[in-house]
Amino acid sequence: MTRSSRLRAGMRGLAAVGAVTLGLTLVGATATAADEADPRIGLGGGLLDAQSASSNMELLANLPKPEGFFNPSNLGSLSFANSDPAFKDNLAFVGNFNGFTIYDISDPAAPVLEKAFVCPGGQGDLSIYGDLLFMSVEESRGRIDCGTQGASGSVNPERFRGVRIFDISDLDDIRQLPGVQTCAGSHTHSLLVPPGDDPESIFIYNSGTAGIRSAAELPGCNGNSSLTDPTTTNFAIQVIEVPLDAPETASVVNNARIFSVCGDNSCEGDFASGALNGLPGSGRQPAYDEESGRAPGAQSRSQASRCHDITLYPEIGLAAGACQGWGLLIDISDPANPKRIDAVEDYNFAYWHSATFNNDGTKVIFTDEWGGGTGARCRPTDPVNWGANALFDIVDTPDGKKMEFASYYKLPVPQTNQENCVAHNGSLIPVPGRDVMVQAWYQGGTSVFDFTDTENPTEIAFFDRGPQNPAALQTSGHWSTYWFNGNMYGSEIGRGFDTFALTASDQMSANEIAAAQEIQFDEINVQGQARYDHAPSFNVVRSHVDQAERAGTLTGDALEEVREHLATAEKLLDKGKANKRAVQAQFDNAIRKAGDNAAVVDSAQALWESVR
Repeated sequence: MTRSSRLRAGMRGLAAVGAVTLGLTLVGATATAADEADPRIGLGGGLLDAQSASSNMELLANLPKPEGFFNPSNLGSLSFANSDPAFKDNLAFVGNFNGFTIYDISDPAAPVLEKAFVCPGGQGDLSIYGDLLFMSVEESRGRIDCGTQGASGSVNPERFRGVRIFDISDLDDIRQLPGVQTCAGSHTHSLLVPPGDDPESIFIYNSGTAGIRSAAELPGCNGNSSLTDPTTTNFAIQVIEVPLDAPETASVVNNARIFSVCGDNSCEGDFASGALNGLPGSGRQPAYDEESGRAPGAQSRSQASRCHDITLYPEIGLAAGACQGWGLLIDISDPANPKRIDAVEDYNFAYWHSATFNNDGTKVIFTDEWGGGTGARCRPTDPVNWGANALFDIVDTPDGKKMEFASYYKLPVPQTNQENCVAHNGSLIPVPGRDVMVQAWYQGGTSVFDFTDTENPTEIAFFDRGPQNPAALQTSGHWSTYWFNGNMYGSEIGRGFDTFALTASDQMSANEIAAAQEIQFDEINVQGQARYDHAPSFNVVRSHVDQAERAGTLTGDALEEVREHLATAEKLLDKGKANKRAVQAQFDNAIRKAGDNAAVVDSAQALWESVR
């Protein structure tokens, strides 16, 4: 574990905001002895000079936010907060409530700011497909022309709320195309690329959670919350189709009624009887019985009338909707017509916020954004299953796929009253044979955890800084931390852009990290989840050997001999003109010594088949 204080240049001398304070006291209940030994406890604060602590991951670089993307007189202003990033080739596109920035990450240890594009409207969440960049806009200040003067009045023809579309084929000349205006704006959106080559259209699932516009500003908008008004904007998500040969004609093709009794628009004739909402319930929930293992419960939740975020996994035909008071499993095999197939509630969840599938689609993690992301919710006095992740197994039943609760995971160390902290956005790390996720916790920093066993998730790495302002809560911290092509990247609300490397440890071997780094994508939009498949490699085989050693199923002489045979096979192949019989003998011996360790045997056999 490491603990350091680093002074960072930038933001025009603002680094000294908040003096470094050693031994910052925790307000509330006394931390446990185990907590007190954690280097994240008592970190000194500050904007760019805060102390930091890390374990099994390394901060490679931090680039403070550029001019125009922070307010010197209000460093906690959400109007300039960094938000969700997307990735393409060697570039990171980082959303911001005031526009977006583009970083060259060819060298993750030395990222370079390529472009800062001012275009207010918040949240600024981004997605990329080819030369198209999509951006969520929900605030009433958003303008069609990206102007900074705002859009006053309850009805303003210059206002833009919805999904912006940019042509980014030339980063020196980014052009805005006509976007898609929506009634409740766009808090978040998710990009659905249909499986297969060269789709004619892609789809955007839009989640608008802000106030509904007047029909005088955007025809068709209706803020009526009645369960019997089939024209209400509530109780729906918007499906936007983007024709790739004419993206400027993108439009809403379905107000999808995934909250309805039937789970889609097929019961439209019954909407007058209240069928719009098949997921009732808001306010205080029941408490859990102590014997359930899920106590306390009794959290106050929101009515599910819209979604906050939807994670799409087209290759398995499923989506996970984090929809205010409920978590949904959605069939997206017909992209324009999603249908709810399961829904779960949790008495510890205040606001279902986001979701992540594991790679094979047998598990899903939902986050609870208790406190809205601006509250301190990781204090010693806060329940460990409020503001946490809930882990579910996805099981096949006679009634179709269902979600079964397994456990919770919350940042395993308390934070202070001066740090907004709750479960937020993360992504998978493609380690073969394991389910591993990196996740942002606002000012709780970043946590990497293993959820291969959904009943026993375990932290294996972390990075944290002290509070941005040691004297008062000032919204900051990691909005998102995502893995992309071998490294982790953090969008820090107040402090800019972070790059990280995962480092080897007892919980994560160098071979596992190397195997994860072999997975390369041209683009990544985390809410449009993409399947990864490991090609046969020595790193993959050695990863499974390391996992067998960690599990105690491959030990002693057998372990050493497997490693020796693999090393010899690799050396023979590296010579370029190896005797294939000699190579095969090494693989055969490694497989024989691996015994009943199926993952080692299968991966070694696959590797031999690929090189023979």
